[in-house]
Amino acid sequence: MINIYGIKTCSTVRRAIKFCKDNQLEFTFIDFRADPIDEEKVKYFNSKIDINILFNNRGTKYRDLKLKELNLDDKDKLKWLCKENMLLKRPILEYGSNVLVSFNEEIYKKELLNK
Repeated sequence: MINIYGIKTCSTVRRAIKFCKDNQLEFTFIDFRADPIDEEKVKYFNSKIDINILFNNRGTKYRDLKLKELNLDDKDKLKWLCKENMLLKRPILEYGSNVLVSFNEEIYKKELLNK
């Protein structure tokens, strides 16, 4: 089973969902705008993926919060991710004990379809 974390209005999240549907992969979509990810899950993702890959420093929320001006270190980035899910890069796919961030069709094929 695959868990897809993101927001339904995100184009890369929609591509990940489409990929799973097109390849008959069973998945659950978790909209973290409606159902926020708790601190424990964010820390779990960070145990699997580097904080600089998880942390979206190109999004609207990052700019709105003026986080660039704070020169955040990794510890600060993790704190921000725990309290503001919209700073997470999307989508996040969790399957088994693996985690993927963003959408890359070739990586999805290799990791999810074993091709």
